[in-house]
Amino acid sequence: MFIVNEKAWYDIQDLLDQYLAQYHTDGTYLWSAKANDYVKVGARGFDSFNYGGNTLTFKVDRTFSREYGYEKGYMLALDLTADKTSAQPPIAMFTLRGGDFISNKYLGVGRENGLSSGEVASPVAGSKLINWGYSGIAVFNPYRSYVAREI
Repeated sequence: MFIVNEKAWYDIQDLLDQYLAQYHTDGTYLWSAKANDYVKVGARGFDSFNYGGNTLTFKVDRTFSREYGYEKGYMLALDLTADKTSAQPPIAMFTLRGGDFISNKYLGVGRENGLSSGEVASPVAGSKLINWGYSGIAVFNPYRSYVAREI
């Protein structure tokens, strides 16, 4: 799996588009599980393809664009193969005890049902439900993952 910024995404789209035009592939060489065994070509672009028995998947993370800029391509190659001895997943999410899902209500005039009296937090006649939580991510074998950037 490749997590890419927007510049790298557009470069990959151009490269695979040229490959498709130059080699006149009929879709049997480019594989996509999302498109029922055929690559999606067109407005949605190339999400994934199969090459040499490996499925390459591309996902855009706009935080890469915000953090590293829009001028140069930037990508993270992440190996999602589970550990063969312990079957441990390559990535896991961790949280604080009891902090994985927290729900709060921001009550306005009329409170929850819009017709009740009582203490409010906002002069607006409406309420808001806020769901949030704490989480962190761990990559257990970072030596099988790589960062690539355009020079």
